[in-house]
Amino acid sequence: MPEPAEDQPTDDQAEIATFGYERARDELVNVVKMLEQGGLDLDESLTLWERGEALANRCEEHLAGARKRVEDALSRAEVDGE
Repeated sequence: MPEPAEDQPTDDQAEIATFGYERARDELVNVVKMLEQGGLDLDESLTLWERGEALANRCEEHLAGARKRVEDALSRAEVDGE
């Protein structure tokens, strides 16, 4: 099976893109636990690592969005309070 082009999401990445923050965080915690336990072959470890990276990126997307919403709310409050 050919590798997907770098700019095309894999099925795994497409699935992760639909995750809410809590689900992505919980799955990331599980991935880290599995990697820390060891006992996986190199390919399994790399696959898990890649999934962990995608999950971490999804969490960061959610956190960045939340940060922006808070900043916007604070800005509106300052304008309203002037």
